Amino acid sequence: MKRRDILLSSLAAAWAGGAFAQIGNAPVRILVGAPAGGSTDTLARSLAVSMGPALGRTVIVENRPGAGGNIAADAVAKAAPDGNTLLMSFTSHAINATLYPTLPFDPVKDFTALTCVATSPSILVAHPSLPAKDVRELIALAKAKPGQLNFAIGAVGSSLHMAGEAFKMQSVVDIVNIPYKGTSPAVQDVLAGQVQLMFAAVGNVKAHIQAGKLKALGVTTAKRLPAFPNVPAIAEALPGYESSAWFGLFGPAHMPAERVKQIGDAARHALQQADMRQRLETEGAIPVGNSTEQFSAFVQSEITRWAKVVKFSGAKPE
Repeated sequence: MKRRDILLSSLAAAWAGGAFAQIGNAPVRILVGAPAGGSTDTLARSLAVSMGPALGRTVIVENRPGAGGNIAADAVAKAAPDGNTLLMSFTSHAINATLYPTLPFDPVKDFTALTCVATSPSILVAHPSLPAKDVRELIALAKAKPGQLNFAIGAVGSSLHMAGEAFKMQSVVDIVNIPYKGTSPAVQDVLAGQVQLMFAAVGNVKAHIQAGKLKALGVTTAKRLPAFPNVPAIAEALPGYESSAWFGLFGPAHMPAERVKQIGDAARHALQQADMRQRLETEGAIPVGNSTEQFSAFVQSEITRWAKVVKFSGAKPE
């Protein structure tokens, strides 16, 4: 090799080493495809605070809401696979694979599934005037009055929307969806008796249930929740029914194995901390922190699972 080529090769190596060092010291960004203040945003910010010390890096959260989380997901799918740009996504990551006819990314191949951060059970609530005290009576009432009962939906294509569709599919009942632009107005109309029913995150309706303003008919977990020991699991009346929202941390595809381990370990360590677990509990969420392999398999199974429900619902993206 000529002396000039050796010099250029050395300069290139030095530049690459410097660039890698600069990347290694840059802040880690977690993109969130939901507005500030919601559950996904809150969990991402809590995780960022706890992950920072473990990584020895600043971790910041950027909100890029829109298209059911697809805008943020697309940005991460196209980001450099250096671990500096991550995605805090949610159940819609799996639902969107079927809900949207085309996506600018592959929800599996274009991402590295790092860990499932938490799951969030939901609860089927009704206005107290509804003449059904549990799920069995609700199913009987819906069969007796097809098309006369309503579900309030905070967002078309959301996990809570699909929880209702799965319920209708498995119980073979006709309950009409009433869509809203957000969870808050949907809850308010159920409280006012304008709509009879709603699947809601536990954290959004717990106080209303305790105050007697809403009636809890069933929880979406396979077993009863400790917070509501007297509320049956829907599966007790509808065997096999289960539906919980989930929140997960992703990176771009082709991340180096050592960076995958470093970030995954930092996230799992954060989820073991008492203050982080308390924040999750406040949000009505249950910490998970599984391995990359487990989370990747879970995401694939969720895409398959929700595809059936989305097709049954006939839902179209807004």
